[in-house]
Amino acid sequence: FQKHEFFVDMTCEGCSNAVTRVLHRLGGVQFDIDLPNKKVCIDSEYNVDTLLETLKKTGKNASYLGEKSTQ
Repeated sequence: FQKHEFFVDMTCEGCSNAVTRVLHRLGGVQFDIDLPNKKVCIDSEYNVDTLLETLKKTGKNASYLGEKSTQ
């Protein structure tokens, strides 16, 4: 699995819940949401484009920050 880090413009619990919903719908992903820093770290076999499209379904501004080392 690749670990990818994304910026998502989340301002509240509702925003992070929206992210959780779209990622659960996608399925097969493990993720951590860092609300204060507006970051979502995703562990999955999907490519970056798929993950980014999914995050954008929340209606929030989202961008790819890069690969995160797994150690």
